[in-house]
Amino acid sequence: MDKPLDAEQSIEVATRIKSKAKASFENAAKAISIVEGALYVQGFIVFAGAPHKPVEHSWLELDDRILDPTFPHFNRKPEQLHYYAAQKLTPKRLKQAIEEAKEDYPEDDPLPIYGSTPYEYYGDVMLGGKEYAQAYETAKAKCNELNPPKSRNQQN
Repeated sequence: MDKPLDAEQSIEVATRIKSKAKASFENAAKAISIVEGALYVQGFIVFAGAPHKPVEHSWLELDDRILDPTFPHFNRKPEQLHYYAAQKLTPKRLKQAIEEAKEDYPEDDPLPIYGSTPYEYYGDVMLGGKEYAQAYETAKAKCNELNPPKSRNQQN
């Protein structure tokens, strides 16, 4: 089931946390502390146009909708964005994962979180397990549907 993006609440949350354009992981991690009952989600977002491939992204999910604190920076309508989840974390598990990452790899950014090893590397896309590969393949199919080769050539 695809959950709809709640644009109005996404904008409200983005304003409250002062979201940044190219920081979806950090935006979602900040936002989870002010949205009760939400899960932190990592996966991919797809839309028509450049970059013509799935983009690794993070957002929040409630039972009935998606909240994306990075949404205001996309300059797109909610129905133009397609979300594909690879991993969902509770606020408690997200906090633990960030603390573990900071302890294990203090010189690296703790986000995104890729779950437990073994990791698999998929080109220049991302690092993650089988759930990432599945989400990526589904997102890639939608991306190809939205960006057929003919329209890509016309835009170049």
